[in-house]
Amino acid sequence: MTENATTLLQQALELPAETRAEIAAELIASLDRETGEEVQRAWAREIQRRVEAVRKGALRGEDWRTVLAEIEREVLSG
Repeated sequence: MTENATTLLQQALELPAETRAEIAAELIASLDRETGEEVQRAWAREIQRRVEAVRKGALRGEDWRTVLAEIEREVLSG
């Protein structure tokens, strides 16, 4: 991190929590905007790949209740 960025961070950390939260949200949103289109294209490709796999019978879906029960068992078993 540059010296300027470190100074800015130190100043930001002195702000009230609500203001820091607003700044953090804006910073995160700016990252989303920068990579948004690339991420959307990647998801579109992945969705298309999965749709094609389902159509070809290479991928089978599961009922969401079954998946949820499996996740709960794994989480609860540690």
